[in-house]
Amino acid sequence: MQSERIIWVKIMNEQHINNNERVDYLFDTDLKIIQSSDLFPFSLDSVLLARFVYVPIQRGRLVDLCAGNGVISFLLSARTKGKLTGVEIQPEVCALAERGALLNHLEERVDFLCEDAKHIDEKIGRGTCDVVTCNPPYFTIDAARDMKINRHLAIARHELLIKLADVLAVSARLLKPGGKLALVHRPERLVDILEGMRAEGIEPKKMQFVHPHRHKPANMVLVEGTKGGRPGLAALTPIVVYHPDGRYTEDVWPHS
Repeated sequence: MQSERIIWVKIMNEQHINNNERVDYLFDTDLKIIQSSDLFPFSLDSVLLARFVYVPIQRGRLVDLCAGNGVISFLLSARTKGKLTGVEIQPEVCALAERGALLNHLEERVDFLCEDAKHIDEKIGRGTCDVVTCNPPYFTIDAARDMKINRHLAIARHELLIKLADVLAVSARLLKPGGKLALVHRPERLVDILEGMRAEGIEPKKMQFVHPHRHKPANMVLVEGTKGGRPGLAALTPIVVYHPDGRYTEDVWPHS
């Protein structure tokens, strides 16, 4: 893959960065993200979710659950002037996000709470949010058995501390009527997502499949719903990530 198409470009000599950390650019923006080799890095699914979700441009209250090191909040800050809050349960990971906000000079618009997302409506307030986003753990607890991975990776990838049903329930409590919930997940959980949204009073309104290659099955799906919305689901044109030669397609990297 050509160097200009590499997502993460290492920046050297950052004074506050520890030996096991690096500062990377977020895709083709001037935003930066602090990452640690000891923790779970962000990936393309978060970038695609930040592009997919509807956001109010001039104002609004936006919350990102399972925020990790802040990638979605930082990317959304370029699309809206609203207030953004990321919720991350792991203190070490949340600390990276907080430092990232300072690094990007976003501390007045983006903050992070080291809290359990399942009950975050008690702190943020019920019916106060215009948008909720989440890149949740994809895999069930059963899938995590016998996996020899570090604790941070296990929490990020598996439903050890929060399940899909928890995400949908707390999102419904956070959202105003007409507010939007957007998720990225695996296609095999799509029925669970759609049924779960409706059960919580969030009507699925649009979805988009993501394929690694044009002739490969989708390995991600983006879904957005509206609290109290009317029935009617739009299927957007699928995203294809890679050309046959390994370059990003125009779907992912507009400058290809």
